[in-house]
Amino acid sequence: MTMDPASINIAGAVPLDPRPATPPPARPAAGGGAPAAVVDVTEATFTDEVLERSRTVPVVLDFWAAWCGPCRQLSPVLERLAAEAGGRWVLAKVDVDANPRLAQAAQVQGIPAVKAVVGGQLVHEFTGALPEVQVRQWLEEVLGAAQQMGLPPVGAATAGEAEPPGDPGLAAAEQALVTGDLEGARAAYQAVLGERPGDAVAATGLARVELLARTTTLDERAVRTRAAEAPDDVAAQAAAADLDMLGGHVEDAFDRMVQLVRRTAGDERDAARTHLLGLFAVLEPEDPRLQAGRRALANALF
Repeated sequence: MTMDPASINIAGAVPLDPRPATPPPARPAAGGGAPAAVVDVTEATFTDEVLERSRTVPVVLDFWAAWCGPCRQLSPVLERLAAEAGGRWVLAKVDVDANPRLAQAAQVQGIPAVKAVVGGQLVHEFTGALPEVQVRQWLEEVLGAAQQMGLPPVGAATAGEAEPPGDPGLAAAEQALVTGDLEGARAAYQAVLGERPGDAVAATGLARVELLARTTTLDERAVRTRAAEAPDDVAAQAAAADLDMLGGHVEDAFDRMVQLVRRTAGDERDAARTHLLGLFAVLEPEDPRLQAGRRALANALF
């Protein structure tokens, strides 16, 4: 279905929290250094910034509001990933308070609501503040859908320019993730690390694959119950920390394991520390939560 502001039909979100309208924060003009991959969209600019632009590059719509706590958690992640992408996709932010007709046309009933548009068509969406590892996987699915729909590879060189060759090992891992093949992604990342042990992208990717693999079959209610009943059980707390991490509660995951390190000794303490190091590896090296977590672990150990 072609995506048009007057005919979008998307449902399934949680209810919006009614609050007074809040003006959107000012975003610097492109000349002021703002990343071109992030744009604020209004009713007046929707056609040009979303529908028309989506014919050459995937556009990811972020429906948000200033009063929305989960939005404040997700939006910085989306903006950082858009900047990292180097033009492979564009983030279009829509303040639902300032643009209620756009939100109504899209039948946005809960925020944050994120929707990907390719060639004027809605291809993928999700609601809620997903953890970064899942957002990255979702974005790879969007890029895969864009290629299947005939969009030229985003970020490819323009006519007369040669596109730098991508890393085939990392590309294989990303493609495996797009198809949900965790074993294939794991093998591809391991192969890259076998050739280049210090490859940060492959190391982070492998850690995220391992987290996804560990949580695929977990029953969250059972895990939470077991963790509450056995506060010093390393396996129980590690599983709960994995779910914390997957749910975007990074600080909770780190604190759970740091406190376990404080309470345990010997092999159990080493197992808790090792699991926490694995969770550290899921984050980007520059993530401030990683530095805080490392300091907390050091204090617990010494």
